[in-house]
Amino acid sequence: MSQETILITGGAGFIGSNFVPYFLETFPQYNVLNLDKLTYAGNLDNLKECEHNPRYTFVQGDICDTQLVKKLFEEHDIRGVIHFAAESHVDNSIKGPLPFIKTNIEGTFTLLEAARQYWMSAPGQVKPGYENCRFHHISTDEVYGTLGETGLFTETTPYAPNSPYSSSKASSDLLVRAYHHTYGLNVTTSNCSNNYGPKQHSEKLIPTIIRKCLAGEPIPIYGDGKNVRDWLYVLDHCKGIALIWQKGKAGETYNIGGRNERTNLQIVDTICRLLDTLKPAANGKSYKELITFVKDRAGHDRRYAIDATKLETQLGWKADENFETGIKKTVEWYFK
Repeated sequence: MSQETILITGGAGFIGSNFVPYFLETFPQYNVLNLDKLTYAGNLDNLKECEHNPRYTFVQGDICDTQLVKKLFEEHDIRGVIHFAAESHVDNSIKGPLPFIKTNIEGTFTLLEAARQYWMSAPGQVKPGYENCRFHHISTDEVYGTLGETGLFTETTPYAPNSPYSSSKASSDLLVRAYHHTYGLNVTTSNCSNNYGPKQHSEKLIPTIIRKCLAGEPIPIYGDGKNVRDWLYVLDHCKGIALIWQKGKAGETYNIGGRNERTNLQIVDTICRLLDTLKPAANGKSYKELITFVKDRAGHDRRYAIDATKLETQLGWKADENFETGIKKTVEWYFK
C-alpha cells in the first residue's frame, strides 16, 4: 500500500515545527509535505530533525498562490490538510494589518478551494477514494474577544474579535465552517489558548522574558501586568490537533486549553525564580529587579481562558504538562 501525503501549512512556524516531528513519528503511514513561506516567523532550523526523513518534503511558497497550491494537490495526491500557516503577532497586526488579511483570510480560502476541487466532484459529492480526506484548521481563542474576571470560552461562545489579527482568524474560521455547510467538505477546527515551549519566536512573551533576563536587560511588561492568559504547552497542543484530525467529528470545533491561567506578572515571576536557581545573575540580584512596566498595547484583551471539556470528554485528550513542568522544560530548551 502506498503512503498517503498530508499537506501541513506553516510547518516551520512555532507550533508547526513542533507538530511536524511529532506527526512523522506518531503516524509512520503518512508522508508530510510542509508548505511554508518562511516569513520572519518561520525558521527551517526548527526542523533540522526532519531534514533527512524520507517521508518529509519541504516546499517554500505562499498559501495565497493558487497555482502552486493546486499543483501541490495534484502532484502529491494530497489526502489531508493541517493548516497552521497564519500571521499571528498581534502587535504587528496593529502596525500593519494587510498581511493578516491576505494570509489568514485569502490564504485559508485558497487552501479550502483547492481541497474542495481536488477531493469533491460537486457539493455533497466526494470523489471515490477521497472519502477520508480531512481539512483541519488551527485557530485561536482570541476570536472570542475578552472575558471578565470569571467564566471560560466554550465552543459556543459568540465571536467578538478585537484586533485585526483576531478578526482575520475569525473570518478564516467562518470560511472553514461555510465550506462544510455549503459543500460538505470534511473540516474540523481547533481554537487554542496561548502556546509556549521550545522553538517559539523570540518576540513572544516567554522567550522575551528569558532573553532579557540572560542579557541583564529590562523586562518589558504591558500595562499593569495583570492581563490573564491560559497557557498551553506546545506538545500538548500538537497531541490535541492530531487527535481531532483523526477522531474529531466533521464540521465540529474543539477548544484546546491548558487550564493554566496566569497573569503576565505571575509568568515573569515564575521564570525569574527558575533562572535565579538555574543561572544566578553575576551581580547576585534576583532577575525580578529587571521587571519594567511599559505602555499598554492598543485594544489589549484583559483575560482569555478556555474550557477544553468537549475535547477531554469526547476525544479523551488531556494535557500532560502543567505550567510548572512545562515552563521548566521550556527554559532548559532555551539554555541549550
